[in-house]
Amino acid sequence: MRSNGDRISNWCDKALGYRFSDAELLNRALTHRSASAENNERLEFLGDAVLGLVIADAMYESKADAPEGILSRFRSELVCGETLAEIGREIAVGPQLIMGSGEYRSGGYQRKSVLANAVEAVIGAVFLDGGFVAAREVILRFYAGRLASLPDEDELKDPKTRLQEYLQSRQLVPPDYELSDVSGAAHAQTFVVSCCIGSLELVTSGTGTSRRRAEQAAATAALEELGHG
Repeated sequence: MRSNGDRISNWCDKALGYRFSDAELLNRALTHRSASAENNERLEFLGDAVLGLVIADAMYESKADAPEGILSRFRSELVCGETLAEIGREIAVGPQLIMGSGEYRSGGYQRKSVLANAVEAVIGAVFLDGGFVAAREVILRFYAGRLASLPDEDELKDPKTRLQEYLQSRQLVPPDYELSDVSGAAHAQTFVVSCCIGSLELVTSGTGTSRRRAEQAAATAALEELGHG
């Protein structure tokens, strides 16, 4: 029977393409605060900074003519919690986490914030173990598909931004977004948000796996009603 250490090592080889010299760093990166005071929060802090630098550099190189504002939007979209949680699911980091029994039983290993934090912690651990070049390689492995399929700059604006710009161009008040409902388990919630444009007497609704996504869906519905979907 394989040991837990062998299982984690095999996961690391497959998901990260990296083998740790200091196995304790990887163990710390996978330890949630519910399991120990010696957890991954400091590594998360470090990984966040390394991730931001690597993605900023990738944007600078791949979008040579883009102004600072566009580069910032690309970076924000790529390093946000939603994207990191998606990466966490793709590399199956959740089942590798060391958590308190109560947190694990409640589905904490599937929670988006936990997955996002774990990805950043793993990046921080790779940085300490192998240096910046190793961390960069792991990050670019995580982001290969996303970096290869970046949208055009004209497509970068999200529905909320496009709706607000549409209303501003007509000197209308920006919309109000109101959370209507939240349902489901903590790790798999569904949010419903309404988008109200009072000056046009228009109300639309959107559903998503986060409040942000529900707001975007509601804004998309409003743009479609206005003929700008």
